Amino acid sequence: MSTRRGFVGMILLLFLTVTVRAAQTPPAIQCIPQETVICLQISQPKALLDMLAGRETIQAVTALPLIQQQLSSPKFQEFANVIKFIETTLETDWRTGLARLTGGGITIAVCPQDTIVAIVDAEDGRLLDRLHELFLNFARGEAQKQGQPDRVASREYNGVTAWTFDGKEAHAIVGKRFVFANRAEGLKPVLDLVARPDGQSLASNAVFQAALRAGDTNAVATAFVNLKPLLGLPPIAQLLEKPRTNPLAALVFAGISESFRQSSWLHMGLGVEGKTLTVRALTDGKITGQKSPAAFALPQKPEDGVRPNLDVPRRIAALSLYRDLHGFYAAKDTLFPERTSGLIFFENMMGIFFTGRDLTSEVLAETEPEVRIVVAEQQYDPAVGTPAVRLPAFAVVLRLRYPEQFRPVVEEAWQKAVGLINFTRGQQALPGLIIDRPSHGQTKFTMAAFSTVDVEDKTKLDTRFNVRPALALPGAYLILSSTDGLARDLIDALARNTDQTAQPIGQTHSVLEIDGPGAASALSANRETLVRGDMVKKGRSRPEAEAGIDMLITLVKLVDRAKLAVGTRDNLTQFQLETTLNLPKP
Repeated sequence: MSTRRGFVGMILLLFLTVTVRAAQTPPAIQCIPQETVICLQISQPKALLDMLAGRETIQAVTALPLIQQQLSSPKFQEFANVIKFIETTLETDWRTGLARLTGGGITIAVCPQDTIVAIVDAEDGRLLDRLHELFLNFARGEAQKQGQPDRVASREYNGVTAWTFDGKEAHAIVGKRFVFANRAEGLKPVLDLVARPDGQSLASNAVFQAALRAGDTNAVATAFVNLKPLLGLPPIAQLLEKPRTNPLAALVFAGISESFRQSSWLHMGLGVEGKTLTVRALTDGKITGQKSPAAFALPQKPEDGVRPNLDVPRRIAALSLYRDLHGFYAAKDTLFPERTSGLIFFENMMGIFFTGRDLTSEVLAETEPEVRIVVAEQQYDPAVGTPAVRLPAFAVVLRLRYPEQFRPVVEEAWQKAVGLINFTRGQQALPGLIIDRPSHGQTKFTMAAFSTVDVEDKTKLDTRFNVRPALALPGAYLILSSTDGLARDLIDALARNTDQTAQPIGQTHSVLEIDGPGAASALSANRETLVRGDMVKKGRSRPEAEAGIDMLITLVKLVDRAKLAVGTRDNLTQFQLETTLNLPKP
């Protein structure tokens, strides 16, 4: 009986010891120093492993030409042998082992003084200990070979054994937790917080707490950035300052640069659903006042916002912006008190094209706060010919307030612009554009093109034949396109996207979409040109250039579609990036 009681007592003592030890291990975020600038937390590592290390992803990556070359290299074979040895020693495959070693979560922090801290919580503490022992033996053997046995050392700190394998980094194992710092000095404050979790950690930082409350708590992974230290860095400060002096940059990035300048934190959350990765980011910058470009980009009513992007055949990218062009240009003297040469030239040209009409009150006042841009791969007419370098077509689509009244004004301005181009080219003894008035459906539009009548070889035309400018005004819309083909496709797209089927996206002022198949097709069509350019600019051999371009095309093919939306939510600026992968089936 006494033996049985002793055995039961030992089991209870062991259970209590493990329970107390687990209770003494605080959440990883409470072990991160308070002055951390960037902190990444992966709370669900297995979800990321399933996507990034799944069969479909591995098959897609190993299909890359550059990766295939590496797979047969001696260095990779040596690496593969090491992985097999580790798998055999630990009695597990690398996927399962990685899941068991990281299943409790991963936290990585960037701290001042170039210090990087990582905390990995394993599900299997025994496997973590065995892996550490294995690498310890590796490090000792390597140090012996190089005659530096002292660089592998250990010491006690706060009751924890801290190790270094190269005399620089420092790490320790606390229960099932692996703690690492790239500098020995960086490990001490982490171990101090492990011993005293009520200390000054990032979890107690007011800025971090504000970001955490606003972020997505169900995200697979989250990231926190303390923006104040970063905004003072010269490269970032210069980047955010540029929209203040560049009208075009201010118009495109309105609401974005202002938000970052006024923000103290950035919080990002990653969601995984099937083959789609969704990143939601928030900043706390408050945008106020009429002296900011954002005042003409932020929707004033909850139901206002950008219209969905237009979808056309062979689309590469599309951008939809909610921008009050009239209000923005009316405030130009306040926004940009120092007039640039580019702005002066623009105003002079517009004055010529629109016959002296006031650009603010008589031209831009005719537009609604809606700007849509489309980029698509061209489909060339065999009768016309194909350029040696195939440039994508692009177009701008605006909605007009009074299309019937404004249509002749725009038509006259467009023909003046073409006439000026022809006059300039004529002075240089270069062929000009020929204007035509074809019809597409119920819309009659204007286009111009260079003639190929006198060109014998129509398979490698000059680059100028990529341009066939067109102006179309279907219904309440104005289409200004680099080609008549894209203009026709947009006329069809606008006919499908009526006010009932294309409702505004509330409180969203910018939406950018990139189509992987279209981008990959455009790159493939210009593969030879890209290869030659790589050889000339980077001095690479043809095989090296071809391998690089082919890898780029393959990587682009792995993305089906990427969509970035920017708007406001609860007085915060929100960014949402959705990326759908195009992975081959195993």
